[in-house]
Amino acid sequence: MNISIGGYSFNNTYLEGKMDVFGYLETVKYRYRMDVVDLWNGFFIDRSSKPIMKLADESYIRKIREALDEKEMRVVNFAIDGAHLWDPDEDMRNQLYDNALLHLRASVILGAETVRIDTGGSYENFEQMGEEQFEYTVKRYREFSDYAREHGFLLGPENHMGASLNPNEMKRLAEAVDHPSFGFLVHLGRWKENQAEGDSIVAPWAYHTHFDEETADGEQAVSTIHMLREAGYKGYFGVEYNAPGNQYIETELLISKVKKILVDASQSSGRGE
Repeated sequence: MNISIGGYSFNNTYLEGKMDVFGYLETVKYRYRMDVVDLWNGFFIDRSSKPIMKLADESYIRKIREALDEKEMRVVNFAIDGAHLWDPDEDMRNQLYDNALLHLRASVILGAETVRIDTGGSYENFEQMGEEQFEYTVKRYREFSDYAREHGFLLGPENHMGASLNPNEMKRLAEAVDHPSFGFLVHLGRWKENQAEGDSIVAPWAYHTHFDEETADGEQAVSTIHMLREAGYKGYFGVEYNAPGNQYIETELLISKVKKILVDASQSSGRGE
């Protein structure tokens, strides 16, 4: 089954000083027996410098790649915080842009197959993009998508913050960028507008997905899998849930739930897994 584990699922374990990026790789490979990782830069950035979070130097990134190669693991998604596109302050935008370029270089070193760089805005509220913001965002995503195509990966935001919390804004953005290497990491069901239809609106551009504990328990989980597959989705179903405690067990439970959802979806459509 195409299931991955989002690195953010172990954020609290990291904060307790019990896991680093190499421990995460070991955990995914040997505890959960997976050959892919859903990498998150939160394991190797300086979180004290928000909103721009400095990336570890290139030599450290190459050590991560060496560890991936040793374990014969692939990076199916690289989720990047602290390098989003839009900020109202022009100087801050420029600093974010420079940080995004460093992370794009790291994406190539890591061999990432898909890369999440967010739009910018509030994590709590939907904010419709004004003309200046929209034009800037489209320009940067086109630029980054050209880079992604050159290096063989897909790129785009998650429904994570600001305008990306509205599926209609995501659709408008995708149609404006209009690039084969541009798409979305769809965190299923996480919308501030058009909650019921959100996943289906953006499904044609989905390159990766995340389940959390709420969406995995939702009544629409199986029908969401059907909808995504009908839209042509062939990517991974990531689990991402930063549980308050017992994170190894909670992650294992969520994986089991998503496995069952995928089996139920396949059986109800007459497909085999």
